[in-house]
Amino acid sequence: MDKKKPFVLRLHPEMMKRLEKWASDEFRSINGQIEWILHQALKKSGRLKKTEKDKENKEPD
Repeated sequence: MDKKKPFVLRLHPEMMKRLEKWASDEFRSINGQIEWILHQALKKSGRLKKTEKDKENKEPD
């Protein structure tokens, strides 16, 4: 498994409060929720490198 790179993220307190609620609603940690949000954004923008597993699961055209 790849190592995760720690970094500081500064958020407005209200945004943090809403993220905490969202993460709790989905049974994730705050860190896990932020990673999920970023992953979805990368996927949606087409910036996420496709893995072999993704290629195998792609539906035929």
